[in-house]
Order: sequence, then C-alpha cells, then structure tokens
Amino acid sequence: MRVIIVDDEAAARKTLRERCATEQDIEVVGEYADAESALAALPQQAPDLIFLDVKMGKLSGMQLAQALEPANGPLVVFVTAFDRYALQAFEVNAADFLLKPFDRQRFRAMLHRVRERYAVRNSASYRIAAATLAELQRLAQPRLEARPRLLAETGGALHMVDVAQVELVTADRNYIALTVGRESFHARSTLIQAEEAMRSQPMLQINRSCIVNMNHVRQVSRTPRGDYVFVLSGGITVTSSERFRHRVRERIGQFVVGAAKD
Repeated sequence: MRVIIVDDEAAARKTLRERCATEQDIEVVGEYADAESALAALPQQAPDLIFLDVKMGKLSGMQLAQALEPANGPLVVFVTAFDRYALQAFEVNAADFLLKPFDRQRFRAMLHRVRERYAVRNSASYRIAAATLAELQRLAQPRLEARPRLLAETGGALHMVDVAQVELVTADRNYIALTVGRESFHARSTLIQAEEAMRSQPMLQINRSCIVNMNHVRQVSRTPRGDYVFVLSGGITVTSSERFRHRVRERIGQFVVGAAKD
C-alpha cells in the first residue's frame, strides 16, 4: 500500500513513519504538515491509505476526508488526540480511528482492518460495484441529500443504507450491525455515534447493546418480570433490560394512549 502521512506535528509524523517502516507491504510516499499540501499532491502520489490528523490550519483533516470519493478514494485512518471526532470519522466511513498516543499492538490491529478493506477494494467485483454506486449517487444527488444515508458493508461490498429503513442497531465493541429487514450491514462505530448519526429517526435504546427505530416496531409485549419485547418490521424480536425499563416505558407511553404503568 502506498501511504501518505498528514499531520502538523513533526513528532507524530515521525512515529507513524517509523511504524510503517516495520511493515513490508507499506511504502510511505509522502509526508505533509497541512491538509492543503496533501490535497494538492493526491493526484501525483495516488495513495492507497492516508494517515490523517484532524485539527490542522485552515483546512482540517475532516474536510480533506470529505473531499475524497467514498468508493474510489484512498482509505483514511484518522490519528488524533481528541476522541470527540470519532462520530465524524464514522460519518465519512474512515477505516479506523487511532487515538494518540497509541502502542504497537493498536497500530497492528488497525493495519489488520485496513488490509482487509484494501483487499476487498482491489477485487474486480468491488471496482465494478463502486463505479456503479458512484454513478447512482451522482444521478440521485437531490434525493440523497434529502434522505440521510450511511455507508456500510456486507458480503465484501459497500452499500448506501437509508437510515429510515434501519430497524435495529446492535453494538459489538467498536463495530455496529444495522438491521434492514432480514439483511445485516456492518460499520465501524459505537452505539452512541450511530444513534447520533441517525438522529432524524425516533431511536430508542432498550438495552446495553441495542437501539431500535420506533417507526419499525410492529408489536410490543411484556415478560413476567416486566421487560419489554419488541417485534420489528422484518420479524426480528428484541428484549429490553431492567436498566432501561423506565426509559422504554416512558417512550412507549408517548405512542400508546393509556399505556400501563408500574
């Protein structure tokens, strides 16, 4: 992989350069102290991967990432000391988010995910799908702007998922699964970040690792111990936990007149 490093701190660039030097399949082809210089050099350098700081001068790393083509542009790994940018990184479909300072184990874990995505991107089927998706996005731009979407993966392919169609979001460490009917899509994010990205929908957290879109709830019942069982549009059933029982009861009360109260 051809790599460029974009960070306004010389020490941070040095750390990344030294980490990359230990990997046989990585070649650092450029280093830049500001996003403007990196953006101007992209056509010549043609990187496969960008290590990108967030806060830099007039043009931020996030703005640079937003200027890249989601399907055909280089993979992006944000490297920053501020975890508050994790949601924005998720929204631009970053391959990973390295929080400074990071150790060798965390760097290797990041590279494992990047290599997997890089391998998928270099498959013939992916290139065809990416070109088709880019054309569809261009033709349907007004509609896409009106209806928020998330870029997620399934079966090694990228999909633009309409947030209004997402019935359920479940968390597994730093990844989430988006359930649409009987299909499941995956993206790197936390549950909190996903809920914020889907703020246009009436999302409700019902247990530690699950939020549901109330627009897709078709049936609600209660267990003998008082937890709530939700049946969603696609037929999936999920159950609330005791910790979230009060919150769930209040939200259901907003939808059902005369809802039972403990």
